[in-house]
Amino acid sequence: MKNITVIGAGTMGNGIAHTFAQSGFKVNLVDISQEALDRGLATIAKNLDRMIAKEKITALDREETLGNITSYTQLTDGLKEADLIVEAATENLELKLKIFKDIDQAAPSHCILATNTSSISITQIAAVTTRPEQVIGMHFMNPVPIMKLVEIIRGYSTSDEVTRTIMELSQKLGKTPTEVNDYPGFVANRILMPMINEAIETLYNGVAGVQEIDTVMKLGMAHPMGPLQLADFIGLDVCLSILNVMHDGFKNPKYAPCPLLVNMVMAGKKGVKSGEGFYDYSESRKAEVVSESFK
Repeated sequence: MKNITVIGAGTMGNGIAHTFAQSGFKVNLVDISQEALDRGLATIAKNLDRMIAKEKITALDREETLGNITSYTQLTDGLKEADLIVEAATENLELKLKIFKDIDQAAPSHCILATNTSSISITQIAAVTTRPEQVIGMHFMNPVPIMKLVEIIRGYSTSDEVTRTIMELSQKLGKTPTEVNDYPGFVANRILMPMINEAIETLYNGVAGVQEIDTVMKLGMAHPMGPLQLADFIGLDVCLSILNVMHDGFKNPKYAPCPLLVNMVMAGKKGVKSGEGFYDYSESRKAEVVSESFK
């Protein structure tokens, strides 16, 4: 496996492309927006510069990593020789199903189709393809170049061979792959999102303020980041989407998103990406938050 295609140049997509390219793979980064591609490539370059400053890589490593990435705005152009495609588009079921229908038709027959979805059913995604046994979940954590975990999610039809291949590939990236089964939220978000939602409920009910809630969890529970700051970092719209998927999938009211979260997303307060969430992010503060995540 040498040629990797990553679909989506946003936060997760550029991080996944960065990680594969730094490990020596040839990466095609695909996005319908040239502006998104330019932003994604600039983010990769900036994060590589941070790693040089921390003496984790050399300037030569930086140039080799960037040299391993080619960008495309046309989906079919980036798929021709792909051994693995990792979809990292917005967490939207209809969009993902359309992407998988398209890549199934265009990708080589041997190619494995992976999704970075954080909650949507792998089985449902695989069902729109002609190769469900070659469809699998690769749920990377943010920031991808730093975080070690990759949740490997088997769909109902995912083959043992494909699962083994992706587990071994993840180890080559320096990651720790953990195999889980295909249920809403998988493991990471099935546990994390109710905690974040409960933190928002705690704020909504006036039990404590934002900083007080985060301080309790950081100092009392040894969390590196409080749940409200983490929600801002993930994106409040993403948190809402994942909770809705779990609420719909399990029909259990404990997964129902807090009204405060719903209102904030409707008001455009999505966290770091929008400049405001539970915290107010000026440009300098935003840089601080991103920098903290790379320590």
